[in-house]
Amino acid sequence: MRKDIMTYSRRNVIEEQQEAYQRVVHITEMCATFQIMLDPVDWQQFGLQAPVKVQATEIALLCDLRSRDRDDLLRQIQIKLLERAALETLSFRSGLRAVIWSPVQVIQPQEFLSLWVITLETNERIPVIEYMHQGQRVYESFPFDSVQREPLALLFGPAIVGEYHLGEAITIKERGNQYAGKILHIIPPGETLPNKKSANRRYHTISGASYLDREAARYIVDCKDGFPHIVHQSQIVL
Repeated sequence: MRKDIMTYSRRNVIEEQQEAYQRVVHITEMCATFQIMLDPVDWQQFGLQAPVKVQATEIALLCDLRSRDRDDLLRQIQIKLLERAALETLSFRSGLRAVIWSPVQVIQPQEFLSLWVITLETNERIPVIEYMHQGQRVYESFPFDSVQREPLALLFGPAIVGEYHLGEAITIKERGNQYAGKILHIIPPGETLPNKKSANRRYHTISGASYLDREAARYIVDCKDGFPHIVHQSQIVL
């Protein structure tokens, strides 16, 4: 190999290692601001191809995190750790992936930072909480008993009266699919309908009366697929 080519290659390696080191320092500092500690990153050996991990879970390659801003980086880490926590509840099965990450709005204060429903390829809905422990964010499955009403009241507040009733069997439509279930809890209207930009302008008719989703109650429905669905009145089809 020509000497000038060898010199150029060595210079490239040194420059990449320097960039990798600077990137690790920058990402580590950003993670510290939202209480997440990175595992050691082997930038000396792998350069920008070094895997970035948190609690032994790979988040991405270092090169793929170069252009992430603070909020985007946090969300990328959350996605991976939420998925891991959900899959840990199914330790007897492997190879599954999460396909939907849904934050759940709950009343405050709670003992956790946030509650998420992670939907797997099997359509199972696993609740996972994010909370602080010894100064670090931790992600664990959330124990939930659909038989007891008290946990729902603690999460969403007391049940209100809606056009449909507690215990009533209904069919709902969500993300193009229909699910049959039973109403467990009724809560005040939310601001938006999932995946619908104009949700608060949607109308729904019951017994000849028209309602706006921003005025109608929402329903927590047990469809026997994990954490219950939270739907607007306009999503009830039967």
